[in-house]
Amino acid sequence: FVFVACSKKNQVAHDRTAKPDHGSETHEAHSAHDDDHDHAEKVAGPNGGKIITTVEPHAEFFVTAENKVSITFLDENHQAIAITSQKVDAVCGDRTKPTSLSFAKHAYGTSLLSNETLPAGNKYPIIVTFNMTADADAVRAKFTLNLNDCPDCGHKEYACTCDHAHDDDHGHDH
Repeated sequence: FVFVACSKKNQVAHDRTAKPDHGSETHEAHSAHDDDHDHAEKVAGPNGGKIITTVEPHAEFFVTAENKVSITFLDENHQAIAITSQKVDAVCGDRTKPTSLSFAKHAYGTSLLSNETLPAGNKYPIIVTFNMTADADAVRAKFTLNLNDCPDCGHKEYACTCDHAHDDDHGHDH
């Protein structure tokens, strides 16, 4: 199979069987296999941050007005859940002089807040490391932290929910 991602907003006819001719499938045929693959829409977290799905439970990454990072773990309804044994750290900024962030419980025990502020600048790579329990393997999320405002959805670019072109999640433009 060839898996093709498309948004509901811009559904296009496509063939999932590796045939080079994509124009022969009708909208009805496309609709018939909608449940076969993901048409997930981008959703911001409850605070307007980026939802990181590489970790279970999912986590919201949010930059506060004080230029600190808040991590909130979310249930399946995107509601905050209590911090238990989760530990998080991050490294970001200039690779020759990176900024390390450590986190402590904050806000009624439902989020972790970085002890340090983010470095100067509006766009740089970040790696967030999650240790969900003492014996679990670390899970890493890597993305470009773009603190510029999105002109369309009102979120910061790192948490943008629009369909316009973005940097990929590995910190480099295409």
